[in-house]
Amino acid sequence: MKLLYYFVIYPISLLPLWFLYLITDIAYLIFLIFPYRKAVVRGNIQRSFSSLSSKEHRKIERNFYKHFTDLLAESIKNLSISKKVLLKRMKVRNPELMESLFAQNKGVLLSSGHYNNWEWLITSQNILFKHQAMGIGMPLKNEFWNKKLTERRARTGMKIVNPNNLKENLSLSYKEPLAILILGDQAPGNSNKSYWMDFLNQNTAVQFGTEQLANEYDFAVVNFILHKVKRGYYEMELKLITSNAKTLKWGEITEKQTRILEKAIKDKPEFWIWSHKRWKREIPRNLEELKIEQKAKFKSKYRS
Repeated sequence: MKLLYYFVIYPISLLPLWFLYLITDIAYLIFLIFPYRKAVVRGNIQRSFSSLSSKEHRKIERNFYKHFTDLLAESIKNLSISKKVLLKRMKVRNPELMESLFAQNKGVLLSSGHYNNWEWLITSQNILFKHQAMGIGMPLKNEFWNKKLTERRARTGMKIVNPNNLKENLSLSYKEPLAILILGDQAPGNSNKSYWMDFLNQNTAVQFGTEQLANEYDFAVVNFILHKVKRGYYEMELKLITSNAKTLKWGEITEKQTRILEKAIKDKPEFWIWSHKRWKREIPRNLEELKIEQKAKFKSKYRS
């Protein structure tokens, strides 16, 4: 693994991005013949856009694989990309929102999903905003790759923490208020601890962690969507969900941020990661009873 990283992957990342795109364009042609996770991608798209024709489904599929191969090139480049280049390629449309919260010394949960280039955002967040950047992510199984990827992602100041150690990290003192990056669109680990709602025409288990953290630690919640301006260039659009979580009802934060992501996916579906097994959690048999129980526990903990 070390030899692969030091003698192949990292040296490749030093190549110009335009050259990396040439390489991944070949990968795109291969994916058209031998599609990556074809059954998962096709099934997810068909269920999410059931009103579209097969021809329209295939168009989304092809466009997704094209974007996916661009992400491969950009993720490799992320290992060595400079701050100067990052700031040129990753812009924020309305930075005044985060600036205002920073002036109030308000911590932020910066929430979204795996839509467009989240890797460049992880690396650039600490130089885009004045808040101290923190990211939550499970470590990779391979110790070497976990160390290297964490090191590369964190090189501009992002603090990456294991979710199991999050509370311990939140108890520490920081010079600046935190902005915690949460990409919460993947399948949750536990169906019974999830928030269930309709998402892309399917009953979907949604992670509830953002809402819990906002209520427990008095974080503002800012949702964002990364827009692809052109190949290799992105703009981040921010939207304030709330600066006072305790004024909102159970599920309101989760509903609002999920709807924003859903709209972005419907507008430009090719930019979401369709190869993930998003709907692998079984719907609880006693779903309505579960919702009543979850709501009661939430009120007891955060509204009593």
